[in-house]
Amino acid sequence: MAIDDQAIPAAAPRTTPSPASPTEPSRPTTWSALRPLVLRLHFYAGLLIAPLLLVAAVSGLAYALSFQAEKVVYRHELRAPVGDQVFPLSAQIGAARDAHPEATVTAVWPSAEEGATTRVLMSSPEVEEGMSLAVFVDPYTAEVRGALPSYGSSGALPLRAWISQFHADLHLGELGRNYSEMAASWMWVVALGGLLLWLGRRRSTKRALFVPERGPKSRRRTLSWHGSVGLWAVTGLVLLSVTGLTWSRYAGENVDLLQNKFSGPTPTVSAALGGAAAGGGADGGHEGHGAGGHTAPAATGPDVGIDKAVESAAAAGVSGKIAVTLPADGKGYVVKETDTQFPVHLDSVAIDPADGTVMDELRFADYPLFAKLTRIGIDAHMGVFLGLANQLALAALMVGLILLILWGYRMWWLRRPTKERTRGFGRPVPRGAWRKVPVTLLLPMAAATALVGWFVPMLGISLLVFLVADAVLGLVARRRAA
Repeated sequence: MAIDDQAIPAAAPRTTPSPASPTEPSRPTTWSALRPLVLRLHFYAGLLIAPLLLVAAVSGLAYALSFQAEKVVYRHELRAPVGDQVFPLSAQIGAARDAHPEATVTAVWPSAEEGATTRVLMSSPEVEEGMSLAVFVDPYTAEVRGALPSYGSSGALPLRAWISQFHADLHLGELGRNYSEMAASWMWVVALGGLLLWLGRRRSTKRALFVPERGPKSRRRTLSWHGSVGLWAVTGLVLLSVTGLTWSRYAGENVDLLQNKFSGPTPTVSAALGGAAAGGGADGGHEGHGAGGHTAPAATGPDVGIDKAVESAAAAGVSGKIAVTLPADGKGYVVKETDTQFPVHLDSVAIDPADGTVMDELRFADYPLFAKLTRIGIDAHMGVFLGLANQLALAALMVGLILLILWGYRMWWLRRPTKERTRGFGRPVPRGAWRKVPVTLLLPMAAATALVGWFVPMLGISLLVFLVADAVLGLVARRRAA
């Protein structure tokens, strides 16, 4: 029954008031104290490092697609009509020597499938230092179908080699490598910081954590896309960052020291004819950082020939997709499996050229764990671990990274003080975030940051420069306010 406004309300029953309990201020949680610091680091790192990440993402996308483009552009050299018989490797090498008598054969990649040509690698004055001249021979007719510069241990041809070099150093040499190392050094920091911020947000449903919101264009919707896509991509971005650092200039040296100390160097098969031990070293990396062209002098003495060497290697279990290094002065044949698709086949043997016996063998199963992970990580970073699936995953990840960067800049732009302003920049995150972090948490974080900054020098140096510049700007702002 409704009560009229003019009706006299009935007297309410008396209740004994409970004594007021003093309200204790709620203690801030660890995340509430840490969030402003993570937000400030994510904001400035994303703002300043994003241009480097954008260049790396665009060039990485082009590199991921270059594998298939290479098959189209160089189809004449890479493919041959299938014939009835296959010529011996010695005859195919002879055809390459006849076509390029000024060059020296250093290695051979026999045709691994029907319709594929044999690649004879030669050191030649026609190509730049660190590269090989790849002569493509039809295995069914022993005719040369062409010759192209070949770069690195993966045998990248000019198109992929150019893109790879641009991704690695912008074609600026050692100076340009600083850009890619800086991007790799910061990418995992930005990715993990963004993950913490996204997981720490309040949301009505768990679905909003994984699925972007729909609705009118706004900063909220942009943030939803930025966070959701970042959540799906964070694992891949961190793995790309870590694997990229393994062969970087400065952090890569620390990774090698760590591997040598706890796991030992990456083993290599010994091909020395006198039984001398071979030194270890990783055989991987972007083109130009792995095995390239070399001008080792040819071996002298008895030689059973490459066909007998390949037969001996096959009898020892090394067959399929292989690469054969010809004997150099004081060394024998080295036959390596090069099938990097899972499960990998990367065993290798050394063959005595005098009688074709196996001098040494190395199984990938015998690699130290750290060396296995490094090799698989580098192959996955380069898009050769799982073939086409690996390359498509890399391309999708690079598209996601490009969108994350663009959405990040859009959110910064939308933080302008007023909507009426057509110029100006977004508001920065306030200073003083570190003061809100408890000392018991701040000191271990500072020690961990110093340790990571030492291990990843480009991250440590740039972070120190940022802190100094930020402190100077804060001091200037306070003096102006005073």
